[in-house]
Amino acid sequence: MSKTNPPELKKYMDKRLSLKLNGNRTVVGILRGFDPFMNLVLDEALEDVSPTQKNNIGMVVIRGNSVVLMEALDRV
Repeated sequence: MSKTNPPELKKYMDKRLSLKLNGNRTVVGILRGFDPFMNLVLDEALEDVSPTQKNNIGMVVIRGNSVVLMEALDRV
């Protein structure tokens, strides 16, 4: 078995990120943690349901294989 290298996400810790997920979902929140499989913990997360509606979902764990695109909204 090969060893998995952890993703280089330390510089994004405690920064606001926008994540595009499979299923055309978008979540915005503050990165609080991650693991070698790129599972992410977001705090103060908001799910964009439509351009006018956002759902507050609080702290959430997002599986790494569901992340399609990640964008930093704060200066890194």
